[in-house]
Amino acid sequence: MITKQNFGRIALFVIYAWFGILKIVGQSPATPMITALMAKTVPSFISPHLFFILLGSFEALIGLMFMFPKIQKYTNILFVLHMLMVWTPLILTPTMVWSAWFVPTLEGQYIIKNLALIAIVLNLKREQSAIVAVQQQA
Repeated sequence: MITKQNFGRIALFVIYAWFGILKIVGQSPATPMITALMAKTVPSFISPHLFFILLGSFEALIGLMFMFPKIQKYTNILFVLHMLMVWTPLILTPTMVWSAWFVPTLEGQYIIKNLALIAIVLNLKREQSAIVAVQQQA
């Protein structure tokens, strides 16, 4: 049976695995933005190709981890780390993400939509906490 929690987990899996795989195979539409961000943040000893494989693998791993409620705590840690990375272009590469004050480019919209992912994860965390509380009372 697909509950709202299961649907949230499946949605997160699809988004993270899909976007991660696109980075691994070199087909991500976020490549120019990530490359510009790399120039400002990542040491030059790592090649962009390797970085995209690592980043894509990291995203795909997070997606897979969302499918397992028992490791939600660890998944949330990786999710927060990923969100910190994802939001940095808003500050470090503003010309790529803002066309005017509070007018995001397509890349900016791509980043801002992560608010929906944060909402799903917060809901999963709340539901998981409620389940644990009920189990502890039993």
